[in-house]
Amino acid sequence: MSQYKIALVCDSTHDLPQELIDRYQIHVVPLYIIWNGQVLKDGVDIRPERFYEQLVAHPDAFPSTSQPSPQDFARVYQQLVADGAQEIVVLTISSAMSGTIDSARQAGLQMDIPVHIHDTKSNSMSIGWQLLAAARARENGASAQEMIAAADQVRQKLVYIISLNTLEYLHRGGRIGGAATFIGQLLNLKPQIFVNHQTGAVEAGVPTRTRKRALEVLYQNFFKQVDASRPLRIAVLHNNAREAAEQLAERIRQEFHPEELIISIVSPILGTHTGPEAVALCGYSL
Repeated sequence: MSQYKIALVCDSTHDLPQELIDRYQIHVVPLYIIWNGQVLKDGVDIRPERFYEQLVAHPDAFPSTSQPSPQDFARVYQQLVADGAQEIVVLTISSAMSGTIDSARQAGLQMDIPVHIHDTKSNSMSIGWQLLAAARARENGASAQEMIAAADQVRQKLVYIISLNTLEYLHRGGRIGGAATFIGQLLNLKPQIFVNHQTGAVEAGVPTRTRKRALEVLYQNFFKQVDASRPLRIAVLHNNAREAAEQLAERIRQEFHPEELIISIVSPILGTHTGPEAVALCGYSL
């Protein structure tokens, strides 16, 4: 039985560490990875570390992804109602990136309690930070509408920049969006992409020629866009590149002393499109 009358649901692209999912009683509906003839639930049937190891070991076995069905969401909603939920707030990956939100909405129409759907217009810890805002608002007695407003207020402040080790996976997965300017000769560079939190789409950043330079440009560009004079909440994300992520995190601690700093590995769903060794910064100023 949940302590909350308003249940909080998200899909598996949130990239919050499990301890925060557990602490705030957030319920996750996994997307699917189709790989080597198998249909795997993201984060359930395959964990991120194993996924990236296999992605490197079998580069020709390219995975694809699929959204949850309305029935997947309905099963979670029904269990939450059985556990005492009187309302449900759902935060999903950007509608510009996935049809997941449509499944969440269709399932909501089957329910006898209010189901509030929020398009985060992003993925990964851009969803994660919005989830934490909604969950913390709920702890303070917020209504469902106030939880969504808290999440959306964070969305408008977020900066999320990703340094890819290769553009190959984003290109092959068909999710390249506004990053298409990298196609062709730039595939051999270290591309940078970012999420536009107004449109919810991926756009092109600054490409570089070396990994070292790419991580430096990532760092500099991120801190040009956040107000470092205010308290910061920052996530360092990685596609099984923990050493690089920890080095970035330590530099951030020493130079900016953020109020909250999270290191997290990126879900297999997102890793299917961004490939091994990507590193990202995602956060905002209060």
